[in-house]
Parts: sequence; C-alpha cells; structure tokens
Amino acid sequence: MMKKYENYKELLFRLAKMDFKLRYHASVLGYVWAILKPLLLFAVMNFVFSNIFNFKNNGTPYYSLELLTGLLLFNFFAEGTTAGIASLVSKAQLVTKIYVPRWIIVVSSTVNSLFVFLANLVVLFLFFVLYHKVPSIAGILMFIVYISCLYMLVVATGLLLAPLYVRFRDIGMIWEVLLSIFMYASPIVYPLTIMPPQIQKIILLNPLAFVIYFGKQGLIQNHFSSAFQTVLFLAITLATLVACGWLFRKTVRTVAEYI
Repeated sequence: MMKKYENYKELLFRLAKMDFKLRYHASVLGYVWAILKPLLLFAVMNFVFSNIFNFKNNGTPYYSLELLTGLLLFNFFAEGTTAGIASLVSKAQLVTKIYVPRWIIVVSSTVNSLFVFLANLVVLFLFFVLYHKVPSIAGILMFIVYISCLYMLVVATGLLLAPLYVRFRDIGMIWEVLLSIFMYASPIVYPLTIMPPQIQKIILLNPLAFVIYFGKQGLIQNHFSSAFQTVLFLAITLATLVACGWLFRKTVRTVAEYI
C-alpha cells in the first residue's frame, strides 16, 4: 500500500513538472512569465483604482498590497480550475492508451498552478518589504489555512467538471464567463467596506470572496474570520471536496469513449 502511494505521488509530481515546463517552453522569457503576468495585471489595475478611483486615499492605505494579494489568490483559483477542467482532454493519450488513475491527471494539472502561485508569493513578500509591512504570525498561519482551503476548492472544481468537459466542451466557455463574474463579485479591486453591511454578508457567502477577503485582511490588517466561521468554512470545503471526488468516480468511467 505504501509503495503504491509513493508511486502515485511520484507520478503526480512528474506530470505537474512536465506541465510547468511545457507551459513556458516556447516563450522567450520562459518561467519569468509565471511572475510577470500577474504583475502586469496588478500594475494596470493599481494605477486605475489607486489614482482614478482613489481607493488608496479612501480609507484603504495599503490598497496596493490588498490588490496584489487578492489578484494572486484569484489567479491561482482561475488558472488551477481552468487547467483541472481541461486536464482529461489535454492529456487524452494518458486516458485512452495507458492506465493512469484519472484523478492523478486532474490533480497534477492543479499542482502546476500551485507551483506558479508559490513562485508569486516570493514577489508578494518583496512588496511587503517595500511597503514596510510585517504580517503577524497569526496572519501568516491563517493565510496558509485559507490557501489550503482555496486549493481544495480548485481540486474539487476540477474533479467535478473535468469529466463533463470531455462530453460538453461548452463548459470551458461557460467557466470563463463565470470566472469574470467571480472576479468582480469578490473584493479584489474594491474594498469590501464600500458595500452596505447586508451586501457584505451576501458577498462573503461566496467561498472565493471569503478566502480573498480574510486572506488579505489577515496578512495586512491582522483581522480574521471568527473561529466559528473558520471551522464552518473548513468543514464545508472538505465536504465539497469529498462530494466532488465521489461524483468524479461515478462520471469518469466512460470518459475514454468521448475523447
């Protein structure tokens, strides 16, 4: 049993490493794009919302740090779920010609996005140094908890939708639209406090918005979700992952027929 687990673990990381290399293989800047892409998006949004909408001077002194943290978390979710959903189709040869546990194909695609996210955390650390902001130990620990929950949501989404994407390619386009909605429904480019209290509660019902808001608040403002909220969110996230894993086992059996 232990040997089988080790084999699965090695295969998972080999596939993830291969994805990471192939993604930047033909580009001139190579792996630099893993860091440069979110930074360019941050630069544009930071200019627009700091100077034109003046969020920086409107009760949000660390707006740039909050924006960058929120963007990195959202990009992690967006890239991880997109890769997970398309994983069975993009690795069709592994599905049809040799036996590889299907769940490894999905999870390895999300691990690739995790690699990119971890690389971007180095940039986030440098920005904290630049702004002379030191997160508390509690803030860092809770940020790790939120990242773990976010990754479980990424995997759950991939497991749920990857088998469906094999049969219905429209899911890819629908998911792109949903990601755009999720981005502006989450407090990334705007402070949550500009919303009325009742709207704030509704926004935080979105798991992605919950992670992004409390993730950046914990690091920057040392403000956290309550113990009850945190435990409940963890429980719901784990239950979602288990449910999606169960559904994946039921729906993945016939995917080879449709690839």
